[in-house]
Amino acid sequence: MTVDFPVLTSLIVAPLLGAVVVALVPSRRSEVHLPLGIALSMIPVALAGWLFVAFEKTAGFQFAEFTEIYSGWGVNWHLGVDGISLPLIVLTTILVPVSLAVSGAITDRTKLFVAMVLLLEAGMIGVFLALDLIVFFVFFELVLVPMYFIIGIWGSESRIYAAVKFFLYTAFGSALMLAGIIALGLGNLRATGSLTFDYVAIAEVGVAVGSQWWLFLVFALAFAIKVPLFPFHTWLPDAHVQAPTAGSVLLAGVLLKLGTYGFLRFNLPLFPEATLDAVPWMAALAVVGVIYGAAVAIVQPDLKKLVAYSSVSHLGFIVLGTFALTRQGLEGAVIQGVNHGLSTGALFLLVGMLYERRHTKKIADFGGLAKAAPLMAGFFLFMSFASIGLPGLNGFVGEFLILVGSYATLPVYAIVAATGVVLATIYLLWAYQRVFTGEPTSEDNAGMKDLKGVEVTVLSVLSILILVLGLYPRILLDKITPTTDALLERMEISTSYVVPPGGSDG
Repeated sequence: MTVDFPVLTSLIVAPLLGAVVVALVPSRRSEVHLPLGIALSMIPVALAGWLFVAFEKTAGFQFAEFTEIYSGWGVNWHLGVDGISLPLIVLTTILVPVSLAVSGAITDRTKLFVAMVLLLEAGMIGVFLALDLIVFFVFFELVLVPMYFIIGIWGSESRIYAAVKFFLYTAFGSALMLAGIIALGLGNLRATGSLTFDYVAIAEVGVAVGSQWWLFLVFALAFAIKVPLFPFHTWLPDAHVQAPTAGSVLLAGVLLKLGTYGFLRFNLPLFPEATLDAVPWMAALAVVGVIYGAAVAIVQPDLKKLVAYSSVSHLGFIVLGTFALTRQGLEGAVIQGVNHGLSTGALFLLVGMLYERRHTKKIADFGGLAKAAPLMAGFFLFMSFASIGLPGLNGFVGEFLILVGSYATLPVYAIVAATGVVLATIYLLWAYQRVFTGEPTSEDNAGMKDLKGVEVTVLSVLSILILVLGLYPRILLDKITPTTDALLERMEISTSYVVPPGGSDG
């Protein structure tokens, strides 16, 4: 679908301009920076809302924009949105104002903080919209810079270590992916005589079977680190624990989805034969991540690290659904990306609210908080149920589709992964019991303040979204299904047809 108004470019430019506007406000007016940032971040929300309503329930890229950047290098400003990217764009625009709204504890260099969050938003949206591989790579790398500073400046005690580890891990994988992107462009040049890095053009020509395996590997490594998929996950707990609340919410809610999105957008359609060969390996890593993340979460003494390891487990489910290569599996993978962003993002919000009041994240330091803060206890239990996958809430929809879809092609993996649901019940409800139930274990716990108005508002918005997706998932599935069906159809055609010598040689 095309429109005269460049809505996709506007989605990227709006937060960039917002960052500039905030940067122009004098530093001495620190009380203005956060409210202004929240107000400016509502512009992308409005644009994404219009995009969601206007999006047609068909396959293919809609609202496409194409402008030549440099013909000599085959680089173009090519943007488009489909049923895979649309839900993640809407999620991104929702979580940014949510993150800013609960960042009142940030009192140092607030102007820079707000500007970094808005710059991060522009980069994340750009990743989901870019259809030129070079432009995609630029946005994929751009998100590292603001998140590095968000962790490194406003994080906890070991923030520099966590920020550097986060940057080095993800930059290493991206460097290998860049080599693969260049190879794809040169392969298309040999096949067609035209140098281009356009995703649509490369997909139409196809990639020779002999080149697919190494290209699959370099792309998969970059995305596996970003997810992060076991055993590339070790940067994640440090980054989450050290990041400020807004950083943890955006990291879990959106940044990790850049990896799962990459698998769906690039690995499956561009390298279908290699994908089929890699299914047992990818599924095995996904299941190990599900069980490992949940098992380690159970024994965590730090509440924030517990939620961080739960992300390793939940993202393993998404990767399993992706490589099940079934309709239900792919649908579940896409919608679970949104579900995880809402429920786990909300849990990080609640942990941050606890930390602001008690200045500790140790589970042993809490106890009996429900007496003093019943609203916080209620929201924490609700978000835990959503994360566990209680029927009627959003997490159930995604996990059910993934397990049904993966059981059809990977029954053993699905059965083992299902134990991750049981383990999630253990680590979340046991944590809730130790933190909130019983009598207060100290005067600090007995006198802890309950949620403020803005905190209740933010958590209520997320709760409503969780209920809507749990009770009426068709609001997303109707837009997701045509794209996932087209992806499976393309893979079926591609895997039954060997690209001839004249095809792209990657």
